[in-house]
Amino acid sequence: MVNGTVTISISDFQTLLEASNNADTLIKSTSTASKEIQVFLSYLHAQLDLIPHIEAFNRQSKKSKIIIEDGTKIKIQFNEE
Repeated sequence: MVNGTVTISISDFQTLLEASNNADTLIKSTSTASKEIQVFLSYLHAQLDLIPHIEAFNRQSKKSKIIIEDGTKIKIQFNEE
């Protein structure tokens, strides 16, 4: 990281703050949706054998991976870029 100062207009600063807030909101809503999908997939996995479908998804996905923990609990792991 580079130390220094930057001068920007108040309008641009306000836009930057709004973008930061929007990013925080998006991160929180994505996390909530991910947890809800994990619960749903865990329920489906208890009813059906999802392993072949999860393996197929994991082979094709570049951004995330579905993991089965303890044979029943499904987690969604996002890949770092």
